[in-house]
This record gives sequence, structure tokens and C-alpha cells, in this order.
Amino acid sequence: MSYAEVIVDIATEQVDRVFTYRIPEAMEDRIGPGYRVRVPFGHREKEGYVLRVKDTADYDENRIRDILALLEDYPALLPALIECALEIKKETRCPLCEALRLMIPAGMRQGRVAVRREKIWRITFDPKDLDEKLRGEKRSLNRTLALTALSDGEWHSKSELSGVVRDVRSAMTPLVLRGLAEESEREVLRRPEEYGPAVPMPDPVLTPEQNEVLEDMLPALRNGDKGHTYLLHGVTGSGKTEVFIRLVRECVSMGKSALILVPEIALTPQMITWFRSRFGDGPAVLHSRLTEGERYDEWRRIRLGQTKIVIGARSAVFAPLQDLGVIIVDEEHETTYLSDHYPQYDARRVARGRAEREGGLVVLSSATPSVYSYAMARRGDYTLLEMPRRVLDRPLPEIFLADMREEMRLGNRGIFSRRLAGELKDCVSRGRQAMLFINRRGYAPFVSCRRCGEAVKCPNCDVSMTFHATDRMLHCHYCGESITMPEVCPSCGSKYIKSCGTGTQRVEEEVKKLLPGVVTIRMDNDTTASRNAHAELLERFRSGKAQVLIGTQMIAKGLDFPSVTLVGAVLADMTLNLPDYRAPERTFQLLVQVAGRAGRGDEKGRVVIQTYKPDHYAIAGAVKQDYRAFFNEEFARRRMDLYPPFTQMDRILVEGSDDEKVYGKAVSWGERVSRFTKEKGLDRLVLFVRADRAPISRLKNRFRAHVVIKIIDSPKCASLKAFITDTLREENEELQAQGMTAAFEINPLSLA
Repeated sequence: MSYAEVIVDIATEQVDRVFTYRIPEAMEDRIGPGYRVRVPFGHREKEGYVLRVKDTADYDENRIRDILALLEDYPALLPALIECALEIKKETRCPLCEALRLMIPAGMRQGRVAVRREKIWRITFDPKDLDEKLRGEKRSLNRTLALTALSDGEWHSKSELSGVVRDVRSAMTPLVLRGLAEESEREVLRRPEEYGPAVPMPDPVLTPEQNEVLEDMLPALRNGDKGHTYLLHGVTGSGKTEVFIRLVRECVSMGKSALILVPEIALTPQMITWFRSRFGDGPAVLHSRLTEGERYDEWRRIRLGQTKIVIGARSAVFAPLQDLGVIIVDEEHETTYLSDHYPQYDARRVARGRAEREGGLVVLSSATPSVYSYAMARRGDYTLLEMPRRVLDRPLPEIFLADMREEMRLGNRGIFSRRLAGELKDCVSRGRQAMLFINRRGYAPFVSCRRCGEAVKCPNCDVSMTFHATDRMLHCHYCGESITMPEVCPSCGSKYIKSCGTGTQRVEEEVKKLLPGVVTIRMDNDTTASRNAHAELLERFRSGKAQVLIGTQMIAKGLDFPSVTLVGAVLADMTLNLPDYRAPERTFQLLVQVAGRAGRGDEKGRVVIQTYKPDHYAIAGAVKQDYRAFFNEEFARRRMDLYPPFTQMDRILVEGSDDEKVYGKAVSWGERVSRFTKEKGLDRLVLFVRADRAPISRLKNRFRAHVVIKIIDSPKCASLKAFITDTLREENEELQAQGMTAAFEINPLSLA
């Protein structure tokens, strides 16, 4: 008799442990760790995950119930991914089933998605006898056509036959009944449609720098150096993607698999196109814009070993690849690799953990590495490889600074400086393409009254509403609320109310005024909401159907358009105003990345950066494109002010429907954390504990307060994190009864 230890798929504290079930005799040879099963649980049936199979039970045999069914005929969870889930549980102290859910497509749970099958037919007689059989069907043209189409003796589907047979079902049913054809079924894989057929491309000649970095990485790949991490710092246009392709090719030739992570869905089509041009239709794709069926079928292709190359966004780090040889994290500096959904995880850390457990290399790649990664490389934890020149020795773009304070002094009240307006006209007149970057969507970021100064705020959130010119409505970009543009000020009744500031819609409008007749494309969350919109818009621009691409940060990195010779950063210092210690780093990265879109073809690129803070070191560093100078200044600032990576910023975020209760709970939590640190002697490691209302104090009609904790990252502080997470879980029901929720966030993406 065999027994299975099962984690039941219920995400509550009370059932976050293994339950023992008896394996029926008919399943004994078919079940093991990683299988998904259906089990009785109380008066219900639930799904579960088998962690271990054993020969003895720890309970009274009469109390043990049987597993009811296997959900797949193969283990859905690989051993390495179970270990990964256990690690996430340990770090976030979430129920194990929450971590295990990350490892499989959501549609697999509760059977929301299933294998798609189609009917197929073939003839049962020797094709040489076709003429004789056709004579018997001379009164039915439909059946004659069907038999002729099947005359090769192969299986054919309805879609294959419908091109020549008018009504496939009415033709095939009598043929099957008379024994002239047989019917069966086969699986049909749902493949993402937006990528089209693969177009083979020859290998380019490698540059000396590409050869150098490959000579360093390939021996480590061949030797199977577990968890060896490289930081590939290459300027924009230096050919980092070609290095990825050669690494992956070597990996596949060794019988190993490769995973390539990209930070934005917008970058997926381009990366897929490059890889399919060299590897055919093989690479699988995983990202959130796939349908449930497509994601399930791509996941099954990976799990069943039908492909060894996976390209995807953050969640693809859990792809069920076996024999991992390399994990590549492109644009590793991007915050999108951090998941702020529960349970939180950092895809870069997960990648390193997988590489250490499963073998293989990790390649972190960027033109503007994160301060943390570059510091790790300087310390020797990562191997730093650099590619300081562009392919074919193309020059980096020439960058011009436009001081918008001076523009205003000279009477220019428009959103384009004289320099950018002139460069745009010149670029378009020469038949070249331009990209305009502004990291704010909508027409105007806020609407305010010129008498009382109040901005129109969302009725559900403590944020200003954004005016959208397309529908003449005010929209909240946090909760989705929309209202009509008021004719008078809601606060004082004044009629002097107008939209202020600049967003992507207004930039688009001003371009059309400046360049009548020029076709533009706008890329932001509004224009890319529909499925495949990213790929369609980028393909329109790549094909030359538009001359100007306007967008938010989704156009700022990774894209390669040889005809783009001009890039304009309309409000370059916008991100500097964010209440975040990472604001200078993000500003520098965005500006260098967006500047790198210019001049990737034969013609030198030009970039205009418009700013009100031309002397800020992040702006100045971006103009010089000097990463090391920026890093040294930013690193010194963080050391002096004790910001990460020298410390860690965590917070407890409390939300609820009653402002005073929420604030009171945050204050109470702050006092408890302070007491715990004193009791455990952590005073010197915990630099401060501050409770306050969150900068965005109301979101989606729920009030928000937080406790911000700055600590020196040390193993000794693990007890504090355990205290917070364990106590929050224990108080979960009490909080819910009071209409509140609380979450512990480690290094959150935003403290707003």
C-alpha cells in the first residue's frame, strides 16, 4: 500500500500543511511527486499537489481517504519547481499552495482550460483502388471530392478538407459508416497568432566585443558552472541580442534548454521574431496577453519537452524547462521583474536560484544596469562583461539638452522646444522616423481651477484625474473611474477651470499641428489594451506606415528601428519628482534607454532631452551617456543616506473603509514593531520605524496607511520579518472582520 503527501489547493493558514491520502492500487504505478490530483476534503472535492509518496502512513488507516483521480498523466510540477515554491514560501511566508500556483497556468486549476482536439479522417483502402471506389460514389460530388482529398492515405482534419469539400461532416459520415474511411481525434495546439511565419536569416559576422564576451561565457556553459552569474553591460545597439542567440544555440546543441526573459510584453514580438529567424517555429512564448488556451498549450509544449527555448515576461521564469543551460534576463534593471502581487517575488532572484539548483548560467543584460547589480559585479559576486561600442562602430547618438526654463523666458509656451520642433521637421522632411517619449498617458495629467487652485480628484482615490481628449472625459488611472469634464470648479464653482500639463494624447495633437499630414502612432496603456495591439502597432511603425511614434516607457527600451534617427524626451525630469529614493536611477535609465533607439541604422542619431533640471546629475549623466560616472555619484548618495543596497526598505500597508481605523492600526503596528526590535536587541539594525498615512491615502474607495521600516539587511533581521508576517497571518480574520487588510512588502516597487 502506498500513500501520498498532498498539499490541498486552499490558500488559508489552517490547511497549509500536507495531508496523507491513500493511493488506489490502479494508480500506484502512475503517481509520484509533482502530480496534480483530485482528493476528498471534508464534504467537498478539491485539487491538490503531491509532494511525496511513501510506504507507510502516520495516521490511523481508517481515517485515511483515497485519492479520487489524477488530473494529468504526467507530473505537472518538476522537482526543481517544487523547491522553488518552497523557497518562495520561506521568503514570503505565504501558504505553499499560493507559491505552487505560480508554477502552472491559471487555467489548469478547476479545469478551466482543456486540451483542444479535432476530428480527423483517412481512407481504409489501398489508394490504388481509388478509381473503383469513386465509381461507387458518382452520384455524390461531395463524397467524391472527399475521397480524392484523402487519396494520399494520410490523416486529414476538417480544416484541411474544407478547402475542397463543401460540407465535410455530411461527406465523411456515410463514408465512415460504409467502412471506406475511419475517424479519429488528435490534439490541436493553440499557438500565438501574432508572430506569423518564421523568416530565416543568416548569421551576421560577430564583432570583436561579441566574440570576447562569448569566449568568456561559452566555456562556463560547457563546463556546467552552476549558478555562475554574468552582468553583460553593453551600450544600446552593441549587439547583445546576437550574443544571446549564440549562447542559446550552443545550449541547445548540448541538449540543454534556454530561457530568455524580457521586461515588457511590447518587447516580446521583436525578440520572438529574432529567435524564430534563427531557430524556426520552435521557441515557446509565455506572457499575460496570451489566451488561457494558448498559455496552456505553450506550457504543455515546454513541459513535454517539445521545445527547449522559451521567451517570455516575468512569470516565464517558472517555465517547466528541464536541463537548464542558461537563463538570460534582458534589460535586467527593469522594475517589472519584481512582482508586487501576493506572493511577491523577484524574477532575477528566482532565475539565480533555479540556476544554482538546476545548473546553468545566468546572464543579466542591460545598457543601464541596476545600481544593485553593478555593485554586485564590482564586489565580485557577478562577472562583469562590457561591450562599450555599437555594432559596425556606429556612433552613439548626439544628445542635445533643451532647457525649458530658458524656452519659457523667451516666450515659448508650447510643449516642444525650438530645437525639438526644428529637428522633427528636418527628420520628417528627409523621410526618416522619429520617436517621442513622455512617461504620462492621457491628454493632461490634471484639471485645476485658476481661482482656488484645487485639482479635480477621483471620487474613489486621493489622486488627480487625467483628462483624455479622445472622449472628453476625466479618467482615474488607478481605479478606472471616469467622469465628464466639469464646466465649473467642484470646489468653488468658478468657471475658470482648465486642463494642465502634458500627456501622450496632447503630444500627438501637437505633432499633428506641427507636421500636418504626417502619420503618427501612439503607444500607451490606452492604445495597447486590446490583444495583440503591441505587435500590430510596432509592425505598422516598422513597415514605415507612420513616421512618428509617441509613447510612454513601453517604447523606451529594447526596440530596434533602423529608420529612427531622432528621439525626443518631452519631459525628461518627470520621474525625478517621484517620492522614491530610486527616482534618479530610473530617470537616468529611461533617458539613456530611449536615447538608444536613435541611430541604430546607417545614419547617426540625434536626441533632444527637454528638462527643467538640466544640472541634475541624472540628467547630465544621461546626456554624456556615462554610466560609470552616474553610478559613482548615485552609489555615494545612497551610502551617505543609507538607502539600498546598504539597507532595505520594507513596509506594512494597511487598507480599509474607515480612515481612522486604518491609521490607528498602522500606528499600533508601528509601536509593536518598535517594541519587538528593542526586545530582540535589533535597535542598531533597524534605522527607523515610521507610521503614517500613505502618500496616496485613498485608492479605490479604500483608505491607506503604512509603516515604513528601514533596516540594515542582516540575517539577524530575519526574526523581525518572521514576526511581522506570522502576526499578520494570525490577525487576518480579525482584520477582515473590521473591513481591513494588511500586507508586508519587502523592497516595494513604490512607497506611494
